[in-house]
Amino acid sequence: MEQNDEEILAQASQGEMDAFGALYERYVDRIFNYIYYRTGNASDAEDLTARVFQRAMKHITNYTDRGVPFSAWLYRIAHNLVANWHRDRSRKQEIPLSEAPLVAKEEHPERSLVNSQQQESLLRLIRSLPAERQTLLILKFVEHLSNAEIGEIMGRSEGAIKSLYHRTLLSLRDQIGDAEEYIG
Repeated sequence: MEQNDEEILAQASQGEMDAFGALYERYVDRIFNYIYYRTGNASDAEDLTARVFQRAMKHITNYTDRGVPFSAWLYRIAHNLVANWHRDRSRKQEIPLSEAPLVAKEEHPERSLVNSQQQESLLRLIRSLPAERQTLLILKFVEHLSNAEIGEIMGRSEGAIKSLYHRTLLSLRDQIGDAEEYIG
């Protein structure tokens, strides 16, 4: 029977490294994906993911259950490290299209081209958004987190997240409309 996070956390906070290892195995891929989407660089994402878990291990005894999943604490650490990473580099990178799986195997070439162009355009629009809006979209659509979990990670109330989400989608809709008018 698989242990839940609370049981594993209790053991990890007592200094049991095997318990922390179980938490690492449970969350490393999700944290890496989040960081990769925010940095666009696999090498930097690996380094930052390692730093997230080093900090978590160092401060596991200070972890306080606030009624949201343990993963929210890890995402918060990742969010802060990524913000520092961007601040230190004061530049943004894009994920090379060669690394993005854009084509379904049984798709017609013409449809594949249209889909990849649409996806590329949408990614460009999303990457033009402020960092906090990009983070919101990643946590909502890639990690499938609730508004409460996103609020915990981003240090905002659930209502503030709902409002930011609404404004972000309206902004994207307007930008897509403007782009279509420009093209058409």
